[in-house]
Amino acid sequence: MKALVYGGPGLKDWKEVPNPKLEKPTDVIIKVETTTICGTDLHILKGDVPAVTVGRILGHEGVGTITEVGSSVSNFKVGDRVIISCIKSCGACINCKNGLYSHCLGEEGVSGLGWVLGHLIDGTQAEYVRIPYADNSLHKMPVGTTDIEAVMLSDILPTGFEMGIQYGAVKPGDVVAVIGTGPVGLAAIVTASLYGAARVIAIDLDTNRLEKSREFGATDTVVSGQDKWKEEVMAMTDGAGVDVAIEAVGVPLTFEMATQIVRPGGHVANVGVHGKPVSLELQNLWIQNISISMGLVNTNTTPLLLKLVVGKKIRAEKFATHFFTFDQFIDAYETFGRAAETKALKVVITSK
Repeated sequence: MKALVYGGPGLKDWKEVPNPKLEKPTDVIIKVETTTICGTDLHILKGDVPAVTVGRILGHEGVGTITEVGSSVSNFKVGDRVIISCIKSCGACINCKNGLYSHCLGEEGVSGLGWVLGHLIDGTQAEYVRIPYADNSLHKMPVGTTDIEAVMLSDILPTGFEMGIQYGAVKPGDVVAVIGTGPVGLAAIVTASLYGAARVIAIDLDTNRLEKSREFGATDTVVSGQDKWKEEVMAMTDGAGVDVAIEAVGVPLTFEMATQIVRPGGHVANVGVHGKPVSLELQNLWIQNISISMGLVNTNTTPLLLKLVVGKKIRAEKFATHFFTFDQFIDAYETFGRAAETKALKVVITSK
């Protein structure tokens, strides 16, 4: 088969590799029909995720058809079309029982991390992929749901909702600021209304993405590159600051921005994947009673979000802006990597 293989920082190749095989009774093999590229993949290519070794097949999002099933798999069969979760879950360890799938220990009790696809094991940017703990790591494709809608449920929608809205403790009437209106930031914006946010302020350097953010539910936009961006945000809150500031970029500057605009007693929710240390001004933040949350998505809200997508309450297809086939994988990366120029949100890559 062919797959997108990591060759070290800045290096990738779409090339022939061996087909995956069942390794444990809980595994399935899936023929990948639709996948996409995540900002995390770009972080990997920059060398920000050292656990990803040379030769790893990238990708942790996808939709496809099961072609082989391990002997212990009971919820799925060959021929089922499924959504692949970016987080695997054994369903049996203490963390999974507590809903903390992001820190699944595995039935062996040793792994300690739910994000393995395209990270610690080969991922979904390939013609076939092995999925461990299939019974708890896949979702059946509902009738009438498109691949484009479904692939957004692999990662970005649960990430934006869980790590931005839920971990940010958004409540009815809150003013929420989202710094970074890439796909995950937009996912936070589109799900903020589920918890009753009264106002959602989108902040970004990219005016195109700010325009798009209004389609996803932003009530206000602020260009962060200009000198008075902070004054603009504060003016929208009568000088008090926002209730929740969501950082959805993953660089030190945007985290610092979030801490500057949150009100006393407010919440900073870090969603971005950081590759460098961030300065934490505790000497100023502690006296403001600021709460800070961060972490890896658990994907335990995927069933809920899937219902909302099926019911057209969330228009997941709007995230898709560019379309490619597998033989155009390198072009897809180039387009996604130059999003400011290409106006790309999510690139959708299909097997045919």
